[in-house]
Amino acid sequence: MKFTNLILLIAVLLVTITAAQEKTKSFEFKKGEVLDIILLNQVENSSELFKRYKETAFPVAFEYSYQPQPGFGISKLTLGTNKAQAFLFGKWSSLKKRVGFLENISKRLPDFHQQRRDLFPYFGLTYYEMKQDLQFSVDTSKFNVATALWSNSNKKDRTFFKKWVDAVKKSGGTIILTLENGTSPLGYYYNADILCIVEWQNENAFQTFTEKHPLSFYQSLRNVHQFVIQ
Repeated sequence: MKFTNLILLIAVLLVTITAAQEKTKSFEFKKGEVLDIILLNQVENSSELFKRYKETAFPVAFEYSYQPQPGFGISKLTLGTNKAQAFLFGKWSSLKKRVGFLENISKRLPDFHQQRRDLFPYFGLTYYEMKQDLQFSVDTSKFNVATALWSNSNKKDRTFFKKWVDAVKKSGGTIILTLENGTSPLGYYYNADILCIVEWQNENAFQTFTEKHPLSFYQSLRNVHQFVIQ
């Protein structure tokens, strides 16, 4: 292979790899760290509000070890009535740091919650302490669906979820992430019994699955919120 051809091949490979990396959002959490799930809507023409929020709230969060993570837009609501626009992740170094921020932010920034209300008409938050190391990636070139499930029972009954997961796998879906045992702060409730992300090859594959296995069949479910992320 001529040198010029080799250079061209390397350039093409680098472009291909870079494009693939841009489509993939990767996450890594160590045991003991805390993962935030945030769903929100933001008011229009809010650049000044967000600027103040960023300048006042973020420095305090950073003091308590907060690390922003990649996020996603919500392109379609498939089940439920919650029309959040964004699905975001966050990271904290420990549960102590996470709780410490919640307990002290109003002392440091008295109008913190008012700022959030002014900026975000809806803000749902759940945080999870990692019981073991966690790594996952979301390929945005695929069709990714997040599903939050609330059970009718007060008991931790995973039977319905196991059946649903088995059906997902048999239908070609891939479970990217499963979260349980989360905590929602007062005023920010969004604490599903189980939250998961499933990757499908395309929308047709997902639609075929939902037609064969509608969540309405599971009588043990109290509520469902399902949406497409991109």
